[in-house]
Amino acid sequence: MGLNGRQQAMLDLVQEQGFVSVEALAQHFAVTAQTIRRDINALCGAGLLRRYHGGAGLPSSVENVHYQARRILLPEAKARIGAAIAARIPDKASVFITLGTTTEAVALALRQHHGLRVITNNLNVASAMADSPDCEVIVAGGVVRQRDRGITGEATIDFVNQFKVDYAVLGISGIEADGTLLDFDYHEVRVIQAILRNARSTLLGADHSKFGRNAMVRVASLGEIDELYTDAEPPAYVRRVMKENGGRLVVTDASAGADGSLDSDRRSGMFETEH
Repeated sequence: MGLNGRQQAMLDLVQEQGFVSVEALAQHFAVTAQTIRRDINALCGAGLLRRYHGGAGLPSSVENVHYQARRILLPEAKARIGAAIAARIPDKASVFITLGTTTEAVALALRQHHGLRVITNNLNVASAMADSPDCEVIVAGGVVRQRDRGITGEATIDFVNQFKVDYAVLGISGIEADGTLLDFDYHEVRVIQAILRNARSTLLGADHSKFGRNAMVRVASLGEIDELYTDAEPPAYVRRVMKENGGRLVVTDASAGADGSLDSDRRSGMFETEH
């Protein structure tokens, strides 16, 4: 399914509030309750919401939204994030790219780079980069997950530990108010942690739906990330954590230049977004 504007706005409201009633949604969008119920049914069928009596709430904190449903969430935002991260990475660099639909957008944006060495545990990333004329793609060993073509396991961790790369590009399932980065799969998290240990710079792509979203496994702290790329003004706690730890925040925007980014200076006392 593709999301219409109202359905995307409904997801944003539920993400912000945790639960929204059918009546409140009908009033907010000035449509009938029957229309809202149809939207909720469609979104629940795609695994994006969970139906409750009288309304809809967030999916489970122990199970991620299905990969095919995540692919249709905020595609333009992910494309802008992908373009901004790709613009940050120079030619002739070595790059880890992890699992996720946002990191796949980065891979698509990197295909015109020259001399890259891309290491990935994501077969979708490997497929996207395989036809790039001047990039070498190295695929991790391990167990392939059928649901999203991700590679995880002890063999994957051993593989990652052989390298020390310039950049790690990663996505995340959720970012809590204390800056904790969260994911759902313990095995995947251990791979991400190995990648973080073996990269000189870490670039995190997270669209606005990830702020405040719950998941059960701790990956790391936002303060351990060098650069965060997102598609909308983040909550105040995100700016605070990044500022306290000298991180760089890039808020992408469709009207802000070729890579769609509004950049905040890294490792400076001033942490205002530049327009």
